[in-house]
Amino acid sequence: MTITREPITIDKVILHKVRMKLKEPFSTSFGTFQEKDFFVVEARDQEGREGFGESVAFSSPWYSEETVQTNEHMMRDFLIPLLLEKPITHPDEVSEHFAAIRRNNMAKAALEGAVWDLYAKKNQVPLATALGGDKKEIDVGISIGIQPSVEELLSTVGRFVDEGYKRMKIKIKPGWDVEVLKEVRKAFPDIALMADANSAYTLSDLDHLKKLDELNLTMIEQPLAHDDIVDHATLQKAVTTPICLDESIHSLDDTRRALELGSCKIINIKIGRVGGLTESKKIHDYCAKNNVPVWCGGMLEAGVGRAHNIALTSLGNFTLPGDTAASSRYWENDIIDPEVVVSNGVIQIPEVPGIGYHINRQVLEESTLEKQEFHKEASQ
Repeated sequence: MTITREPITIDKVILHKVRMKLKEPFSTSFGTFQEKDFFVVEARDQEGREGFGESVAFSSPWYSEETVQTNEHMMRDFLIPLLLEKPITHPDEVSEHFAAIRRNNMAKAALEGAVWDLYAKKNQVPLATALGGDKKEIDVGISIGIQPSVEELLSTVGRFVDEGYKRMKIKIKPGWDVEVLKEVRKAFPDIALMADANSAYTLSDLDHLKKLDELNLTMIEQPLAHDDIVDHATLQKAVTTPICLDESIHSLDDTRRALELGSCKIINIKIGRVGGLTESKKIHDYCAKNNVPVWCGGMLEAGVGRAHNIALTSLGNFTLPGDTAASSRYWENDIIDPEVVVSNGVIQIPEVPGIGYHINRQVLEESTLEKQEFHKEASQ
């Protein structure tokens, strides 16, 4: 495979503001929602090729400080003008162009993702190949929100076990944790099971969290504060179950600090949270050198974001099943053709150029609330 480094001149960026309804409400420790607003980013080069990215911020700042509205502001007023300013030869340069803008990683990742797709299509290779991935298929798990009752949770877990998903992630919060997980483990003694707390606990809960060690969990994800690394190190020393960091990790430097402190034994890589595929690759490579497993977390993505997750997970150190479930898990009709399909807990990595899926223009248009276009001439 030969990758060229011919300049890519982006002529136009289109922001499709989309609203899609989830098939069922999704609940975590920080809220419940059934509709998701987000942006599909479309970047076009001078040859007419199209690349697609997806923003993953929610409408409210409960996961991070970013929202759909702040993503729009940052992309429109700062990042798109920088992207249209001059040609690039490789998507890695996008993060360099954006370096003067602090944080706003989800806005950056949405635009960078479109450039990566465009770059892969220009070179006629799958995005997974462009990233350096070598897998033909990936194992995937499922993320299960807080349910109305234990009985409904067990029924939901059973359904996904029957569908072959390789790992069950159960959202927990105070009052819905140890006893609930005991029931899951009792009903399904052999499944790979993890708990995701979304920062719902503090060190004052340490003795309570120690009880999770009895349940043979693959990991406990982000039990303490969303911006903490130090207290997690204290917790990891006190429990035998591996701690996985999610919200605390925004960069390679955050990853290095967390591992040096002993704050965790596993890293969740979310493309939007860390600012794009380029930074995701850096984190992956660093963890691989340090024998720390990684996995790809989900943000209730639609098809474009889901396709980017699949491509990233093709890298070798993604050794734990990620959250990239089938499109049908969340949406009646996804915005890509074909939709993402899971068979016995496995997704086949597309072999066609770019993200490997076509945009379903009809579904995209039906779901679009508004559209904005930005042209190279107007940006200069």
